[in-house]
Amino acid sequence: MKITFLGGGNMASALIGGLLERGFAAADLQVVELGEAARGALEQRFGVRAVETFDDATLACDVLVLAVKPQQMKAALAPLAGRLGGQLVISIAAGLRLADLGRWLGAPGKPHARLVRCMPNTPALIGAGVTGLYADPSVDAAGREAAVRILGAVGSTVWADDEGQMDAVTAISGSGPAYVFHFIEALESAGRGLGFDEAGARRLAIDTVLGAARLAADSEDAPALLRQKVTSKGGTTEAALASLAASGWHDALVAAVEAAETRGRELGEQLGKD
Repeated sequence: MKITFLGGGNMASALIGGLLERGFAAADLQVVELGEAARGALEQRFGVRAVETFDDATLACDVLVLAVKPQQMKAALAPLAGRLGGQLVISIAAGLRLADLGRWLGAPGKPHARLVRCMPNTPALIGAGVTGLYADPSVDAAGREAAVRILGAVGSTVWADDEGQMDAVTAISGSGPAYVFHFIEALESAGRGLGFDEAGARRLAIDTVLGAARLAADSEDAPALLRQKVTSKGGTTEAALASLAASGWHDALVAAVEAAETRGRELGEQLGKD
């Protein structure tokens, strides 16, 4: 499988590194990247071919991965309009809808249809991400498998049943690391307030979140049951959870995710305008 990346930023670099670790040959991976310094870094770090613009070699790929910023995508795809054949196109740009990408990639009146929309998150940079995917109905099983192989190089994958769910993926897992970092901030702040120095408070906070997440991942119990198991009646955990409930913490987080999902839909509409 020959793969060309449009854009050579952090996420593309993470995917390239993950693919190489999983046995892909550097000769089968190419990058189209405007920045000269970035091209040099990609070639030196991974041994892949990196060029400034599309040429016959970069177009002779099985899969094209769109890894430029959403605001730059329309202009970046303009040189490709009507030039693709049957390549599978995978977009990792947040918010952009398949209909808009297909219109920008295709010839007049004939949009490119073989598209998969993906939303990885920042832990993918260390191979611990989770990616939501949605495929155009024209994408066959082989195409879906190829998408999973590529995005699976940086973590786990989850398929969405319809494209509308991709805004929810963005709100839950795409933005989710920020929610977790915010929780760690608060836990660390509480630790400092209770007498620990910055390093100690941070270690307690981070390792608690890391260990709890691993326990949840490895357990067959639902998170609610795990919470109940660690909450003794009349104990310290019960007191803390009662305080969180009184503050409306659960509902506030749900509302925050819903706000992110709404904003994702709004951005999709804005970015897709011609």
